[in-house]
Amino acid sequence: MRLRQHKPYDNIFIGLMLGATVPVLGHFCIENLFDILTTSGIIDEVSSSTFTKRMKTLTLLAICTNIIPAQLSNNFRHINLLKGIVLATFLYAAAWAMHFYFGVGA
Repeated sequence: MRLRQHKPYDNIFIGLMLGATVPVLGHFCIENLFDILTTSGIIDEVSSSTFTKRMKTLTLLAICTNIIPAQLSNNFRHINLLKGIVLATFLYAAAWAMHFYFGVGA
């Protein structure tokens, strides 16, 4: 008979907090990367017509940064942590769709 190991970080609440924080940090990092590439001349300056496209892409990439902690929690078999991260990712994706496609809150 195999005993279940205690996993102190396998908690849905911690997963929600992690899933809510990682995209915010990812958005900050990706936005700074875009600014650095723009000032160095590697990518074009954002015009008013492409600003919403860039913001839509930037926000979607930030949401996708949750793939990293989700995969790590899956590898370590922290199922409850994974559930919290996936729930937070779903909420961010729903807010993204509501804002950019349906114009709610714009």
